[in-house]
Amino acid sequence: MKEIDPNTTSRAYAFNMWINAPMPMVTFFKTLNVSHLVKVSRKNGLKFNMLMCYCIGKAATKIKEFYLLPVGNKMMQYDNIAVNTIVANREGEVSSCDIPFTDDLFLFNQSYLQLTKQVAESCSNHDLLDSMVIGTSALAQYNIDGAVGMYSGIFNNPFLIWGKYKRKWFNTQLTISFQFHHTQMDGAHAAHFLDEIQKEIDKIKV
Repeated sequence: MKEIDPNTTSRAYAFNMWINAPMPMVTFFKTLNVSHLVKVSRKNGLKFNMLMCYCIGKAATKIKEFYLLPVGNKMMQYDNIAVNTIVANREGEVSSCDIPFTDDLFLFNQSYLQLTKQVAESCSNHDLLDSMVIGTSALAQYNIDGAVGMYSGIFNNPFLIWGKYKRKWFNTQLTISFQFHHTQMDGAHAAHFLDEIQKEIDKIKV
């Protein structure tokens, strides 16, 4: 991770336009077909949430804007991406867990299981400060149609939220919301990212 001059990047105009905006966050909604992901999860005994986090991380690595992030009034550049998940801990509260992304699904699953267990037992967050972290929150036991995250001025990271997937005709669908900082990416980048998540879901193999 290092600070870079935003004027030397493709985000120069967006940085100058949005960095001091009172509300620079944008939220998109998309309904995904997760039929294949549910089958892979059940057939192989893999957690659905882990598979979603993997597909999100894999899609993000294909889009260069995910390696830049406004932090305060600075533009930071990252070499690595991590996916965050919210974990129910042993005290009945929630903790935050950053999982380093790797293309290797087996290794990603190992890290996911190890780190979420560690966080659940210790009730302490696991933070990866040197990675560009994509936040996620899965409210898997609830039927929700979407959510818009708040803007605190502290957490500028991209963030995805989803609830329970739903069976509809011959497909299983999941509606997700994706919040991003306009300085980091434009709507076209965000839409491309959401399309890439669907592609990763459709082609994932174990």
